[in-house]
Amino acid sequence: MKFGKEFASQMVPEWQTAYMDYNYLKFLLKDIQVSNQRNKPNGLKRRSTLYRTFSGLIQRNSNNNSPRKSTSSPRKRNGGGDIEDQVILVNVKAKGSEGLYETMFLMSTEEGGEKELVFFRKLDDEFNKVNQFYKSKVDEVVKEATFLNKQMDALIAFRIKVENRGKRIDLSAEMNRLASDVAASAAAVSASAPSGARKSGKIHTDAINENTTTDGIVSKDSDDVLNHVTINSPNGTPYSAIKGLLKVDKDNELNFRKANLRTVEEQLKRAFIEFYQKLRLLKNYSFLNLLALSKIMKKYDKVSSRNASKPYLNMVDSSYIGNSDEVTRLVERVEATFIKHFSNSNRSKGMNVLRPKARKETHTTTFSLGFLTGCTIALIAALILIIHVRKILKTEGFGQYMENMFPLYSLFAFIVLHMFMYAGNLYFWRRYRVNYSFIFGFKQGTELGYREVFLIGTGLATLALASVLANLDMEINEETKDYQVITELLPLGLVALVLLITFCPFNIIYRSSRFFLLCCVFHCICAPLYKVTLPDFFLADQLTSQVRHAGSLYK
Repeated sequence: MKFGKEFASQMVPEWQTAYMDYNYLKFLLKDIQVSNQRNKPNGLKRRSTLYRTFSGLIQRNSNNNSPRKSTSSPRKRNGGGDIEDQVILVNVKAKGSEGLYETMFLMSTEEGGEKELVFFRKLDDEFNKVNQFYKSKVDEVVKEATFLNKQMDALIAFRIKVENRGKRIDLSAEMNRLASDVAASAAAVSASAPSGARKSGKIHTDAINENTTTDGIVSKDSDDVLNHVTINSPNGTPYSAIKGLLKVDKDNELNFRKANLRTVEEQLKRAFIEFYQKLRLLKNYSFLNLLALSKIMKKYDKVSSRNASKPYLNMVDSSYIGNSDEVTRLVERVEATFIKHFSNSNRSKGMNVLRPKARKETHTTTFSLGFLTGCTIALIAALILIIHVRKILKTEGFGQYMENMFPLYSLFAFIVLHMFMYAGNLYFWRRYRVNYSFIFGFKQGTELGYREVFLIGTGLATLALASVLANLDMEINEETKDYQVITELLPLGLVALVLLITFCPFNIIYRSSRFFLLCCVFHCICAPLYKVTLPDFFLADQLTSQVRHAGSLYK
């Protein structure tokens, strides 16, 4: 894959306008190349080269190679030390607290130099844009890191209170001892992080600014920290909603229990993960843009036969985006803190959570999908042929049979239709790089792709069509008419099988996705008493859009 396509494929969609316009810079280079080829024909170059070679041969034999050394071009002799050999000069213009870089092209008087001047102006604009965006994002994550230091202090205070409930302890000494460890390695996440931490539950520490010192160690009145700690649950419960309607005092429930501690730890853990992903995206942003600058300058040297990449890349290395290591240090601190406080100092376990491996698409899934798709098509063709050959539409009692059996099997048709539509959504979301796993709150590494959803849909369609064929054959066959009870139990057996797979507690057939779907269904049912989120709205909208059609089938 060419770098331009790879560069575009790895862009963060929300930051797309902040990346270098690599394609436009390549277009300017092509324009420079065409201009140089037009102004310097190959024939003249060849004749001049042959002449210089012949002249050098005569001088070398007579003067012992000294004229050859004196006639070499200054550009080859000097790497840019003399001002007359330099192609560009890079200056820094002060603008407030930020520096803007401006390149002075020294060869603009040459033929075609105006095009190269346009190239460097565009290059400066793109680099300044990238540098300023990166600096603003680094400042943002540093502020978020400070915020989590305070949240970690509150979490440690909460842990001490829970673990030593009913005991008299020196809370200040314990807080100083434990919080000093956090101050050395902790990193923070903000609830306003665009990577999704604002949807995660968090600890509210509105008054902790007064109770913490600048190095993150809690002061002597650290017991006051606990008075300002409240739990913001991401999902309400019917029980809490009823308590709110009855105006029951919430303070009676918010005591220092292990259940509340687990809730707080889980919320802060999710916030750490989201913040870590944001840091990784920021590192990738810096790497991609620096690589794009390096490649575009090497292309310029090749096209223009100049040596401007070295001084320009030296300027890039000395700039903020090329010289800052704030993000790298934050990544290391987040890893150390997460491993110590959320994975019991197990590095492999902690890194597996912070950097989950992408779900691999196996050949087994593709093969099974193709096989079940073929079975579905074959069963549909068989059903059509049986109806046509045996002339079932003209048989007596066919209307009553359809009135009784069709609504039962149409339920599975609606389910399969929804699965196919959802699989199509997943395909286009992935193709256009929509982060649907984050939007819907799927656990990273366990979300289903469009192939898996198609596989489930075709599997259910195969089961339903096989049941329809078996039911129809038993109904019209003279030998099996005496087993009418068994015939009518086929749809019920199919429903029971689907429900059994859906509620199966074992880790088979995408258990995490089944559990997520059941939670969304429960939230939709308890919507008046439950806090609903985007996945619940999405599912409810899909179901309510089919009410009219489903009602017309069951009339």
